[in-house]
Formats: sequence, C-alpha cells, structure tokens
Amino acid sequence: MSAKSKISNALISVFYKDGLEPIVKLLHQAGVVIYSTGGTQEFIEKLGIPVVAVEQLTGYPSILGGRVKTLHPKIFGGILARRENVQDLEEIKSFDIPLFDLVMVDLYPFEETLKQTTNEQTIIEKIDIGGISLIRAAAKNYKHTLIVSHTRLYPQLLEILDTDCSTTLAARKLFAAHAFEVSSHYDAAIFNYFNESAELPVAKLSMSEGKALRYGENPHQKGWFHGRMHDLFSQLHGKELSYNNILDIDAAINLLNDFDEPTVAIIKHNNPCGVASRPTIFEAWADALAGDPVSAFGGIIALNRTVDIATAKEMDKIFLEVLIAPHFEPEALTLLKSKKNRIILAQTGALPKSRTVRSALNGVLVQDRDLVVLTPENLSLVTKKAATEAQIEDLLFADKIVKHTKSNTIVLAKNKQLLGIGCGQTSRVDALKHAIAKANAFAFSLEEAVMSSDAFFPFPDCVEIAKAQGINAVIQPGGSIKDDASITYCDGHEMAMYFSGIRHFKH
Repeated sequence: MSAKSKISNALISVFYKDGLEPIVKLLHQAGVVIYSTGGTQEFIEKLGIPVVAVEQLTGYPSILGGRVKTLHPKIFGGILARRENVQDLEEIKSFDIPLFDLVMVDLYPFEETLKQTTNEQTIIEKIDIGGISLIRAAAKNYKHTLIVSHTRLYPQLLEILDTDCSTTLAARKLFAAHAFEVSSHYDAAIFNYFNESAELPVAKLSMSEGKALRYGENPHQKGWFHGRMHDLFSQLHGKELSYNNILDIDAAINLLNDFDEPTVAIIKHNNPCGVASRPTIFEAWADALAGDPVSAFGGIIALNRTVDIATAKEMDKIFLEVLIAPHFEPEALTLLKSKKNRIILAQTGALPKSRTVRSALNGVLVQDRDLVVLTPENLSLVTKKAATEAQIEDLLFADKIVKHTKSNTIVLAKNKQLLGIGCGQTSRVDALKHAIAKANAFAFSLEEAVMSSDAFFPFPDCVEIAKAQGINAVIQPGGSIKDDASITYCDGHEMAMYFSGIRHFKH
C-alpha cells in the first residue's frame, strides 16, 4: 500500500468552528464525503455543503442530552479498520461502514471552564468522552487516518487539502503525535482537578505550547517556556522575553500578590532589591527605587496600580528591563515605549494558587505554594515590650518580603520601605550584616527599623547586632531550642519580638 492516501471520507465534530469554513469548502470541492453531528453538522449545512448525519450512519439518535453521539461501532470501525487486513475489510464491507481517512475533532473546553466557574456539575459536563475516544482511535490508526485534533493544525491541513487532498504517512504520524499531546494534556488537567481534593501522591504535569527562547540562563544553554503566558499578560512593547526574564517576572508577581495597598517591587536575579508601599504609586516608585538605586538598574519592575504619566516620567530616567502593571495611562505608555527593547507587560490574569513544581535529580519536587500572609492576629508577642502600631505594620510588611527572598535572608524595613536585605547567605549572621551594609550604603538610618528573618535564631547574635543598629522590633518564626536566649536579650534591651510560627525558607 502506498504511504500516500487520498481523502475520501471525513468525520468532523468540533467545538470551535473558527477556521472551519475554508477546510470544509476544500473538502467539498475535492469530492470528499463529510460526516458530522450536532452543531458542526448545522454549521456545514448553513454553508450549503452536503453532510451525512452521524445518526444516519449509526441508526441511533444522539442520547443522554448529547453525552452519547459518536460512540458506536460504525464510527470506530471506520476509523480503526486496518486497510491491509483482509478480515477488517470484510467486516467493514459486511456492515456497510465507510472508511474514514480524515477525522477532525477537538475537545470540550475543560480548562477554560475551570477559569470561569466553580460549579462542579458544569465542570464535569465539560469532560469530553466521545471526542477524546475519536482522537485516540484515529491517532492509533495513523497509518491510514489523518487526525486533526486542534485548531492550531488547521494551516497545515489547508496546505494538504490545497494540493491534492492526499496525505503522506509522515504527515499522518506527525498529526498523531499532536493528537496524543492534546489527549495527554487534557487528561492531566482533569486529573489535577480531581486530585485537588483526592491529594493522591501523584504529579501529572503537562507542558504544552512550548516556545523556544533566545537561550537559557546563559547563551550556551538552549531554553524553552512551556505555558500559557497570554493567560497572564498582554505584551504591549519590547523584545521577546528571555529565560531569566520569565523567572524574574514570576518572582515579582508572586511578591506583589501579597500587597493590597499601592506597592512597587523591584526584582534582580529573583530577589527583591527595592519595595515600598505608599498612598500613591508615584510615591511607592520613588521609595522603592531609593532602597537600592544601583541594583535597580536593568531590573524587573512590578506595580499593582495603573502607571500614570508622572510615575512614567520618573521611571523613564533609568534603564528598566521589564515593566509590569495592571494598566498604563495612554500618555504614560507612549513615553515608556520610547525605549525600543523595554519589555512592557499589562497583567491580565492572576498566577494559579496551585502547587509549585521544580526539577530535581531524575524527577520533580512538588509542594503547596506558600500562600501564608500574616495578619496582626497571627503574631505572638514573646517579650515584655510590645511593638508600636506602626512597627507592627512594618513587621508584616517585612515578613511579606522575606517570604519571597532566597534563604538565608534578613529584611530590614521602616515606614513600609525596604531599607536593606541580605539574601542567599549560608549564615543568618552574614545575611544580617549584608542587609545592614546595604542600608548603610544608601544612607538609611536603622533607628526604629524592624527586622524579619525567614527562619528562627539559634543564637542571640542576630538580635544583638540588630540592637546595635537601633532596631527595636523583630519578627521570626520561633521554634529553636534556644529561643529563650534571644528573648532574654530582647527583654534586657527594650526590644519587641514576635513569633509568627511560620517559616519562609526559599531555596
């Protein structure tokens, strides 16, 4: 049998009708007999093109409110028949079953439905049964059947139809690979929905729509992004995102998600170097930048309010790699676009609150995302002295930052402004010393500042060093067998210390 096969019979049943019209017209012009059902059949008939109803072929109507339409031997026999198998062909002939050379099927929008509703019945009804079965059957029999399982394959299909309406074995096998990618991604999404409550110790990951990046972390490494960036952002300007851009954007958005009041975060190498919350975004930008104007050069900037022209004028004074905000005033956007390569993203969606995944050894590590945001009610005062109301606000502000900074980390803050940060250090004392050095480098006074630590203090050395700088309020998880040593020091030096009971390690 020739590897090239003429399309004579086609089965079409699709949820999305966009782009279908030119395909159907080419099939009709080539004399292909089209079989269809439901809304797709109506769509084709409105084009004035003859179509055979699936119910006419099977002799059974659509039942159970449309749940069962194509699950029938006369459909699957025509898809799965092996053309080189004499017995298969005899059975097909005896039951008067057409051989399907082309199957066009897409799936109910399960993932899209998850974004739109939490109604379980609505979600369950978007679990496709017939469609997924047809896709797998046609892909399995790729030696004879071309399976078109997604609208993104329509351009390639049109090229095939516009030549001689024949398919090659190579093309059929390629389309089959796409089909199994579609089906495996779909099944993974459904499993993950059910596993939110079942919590089986199983990770089902589907990384579809892969996009090649300019390179990985370094130019000698290849890199790809697998995801749906368009669900989160609309890119308004600038060059394509790089591997490192994406990592920094993820860090910036996760940090900013914890803030409700106008806040600006400046990220470098996955760590915050400037953060401030203020009554206006203009003030927040000025004070976030002041936290470390040196590191801010070439940084990733995220704002949780609209960028106005006044703020844009100030931001335009320095080199910014990526700028993220929910909205931009037209005049502000025009100004910010003046830098050719500056990446400008309008955030249109929220990051998922699902588990996080990262590769390790020959597998992956999966964990719940750290969604804890402390409130005053979460704090346990362990010293004789209590913090002022303003210091409590600063302690909560600092804890949000420490949560999103590489361990070991210490954050120093005052008046909801990041003054100094020590991150990624092998010693907590080194982290504190680095934070102090950063604050001193930009002439910040640490008098009445607060300190946050991502983990407990095993020794009183950090509170001793902090007190020498004028810091009088501290937040830490607590839990060391030597907690009393730090508490005793604080009590003896008029310092307030709070335990949160929450460790924020970030490796």
